[in-house]
Amino acid sequence: MNKYNNVLACVTQQKSCERLIHKAAMLKSENGSLYVIHVSTQKWNFFENTKDGEAMEYLFSVCKSYGADLTVLNSDRVAETIAQFAQHYRIDLIVIGETPEGKSSGFAEKLHSLLADSKIEILTVATEQVRSC
Repeated sequence: MNKYNNVLACVTQQKSCERLIHKAAMLKSENGSLYVIHVSTQKWNFFENTKDGEAMEYLFSVCKSYGADLTVLNSDRVAETIAQFAQHYRIDLIVIGETPEGKSSGFAEKLHSLLADSKIEILTVATEQVRSC
């Protein structure tokens, strides 16, 4: 299994995203850095929604258990924001989740195209892949 120096896990406001943080942590080298990011659109404020706020607090505690910080950014251009973050922090691997139906949402393809000239790898994690970790 390859180990990466700088790994980024992309999460949504769901407790189940813990699986992405775990997978990213498993792929990080011993002396590497783990980053976790959530990008919300500016039209939506999860702090006003108790359930979403609880999920983000939970993910924050999961991040801390792996020695990572959770970065929350507001942007209507989610893929572009993640790509910029990844380039800024010299990320080697980005871990993203698959849709619940196991289908591509187009997000991974957009991220791939934005990072085509970089050496950043993108891993899309299916639910069944994470359960075996």
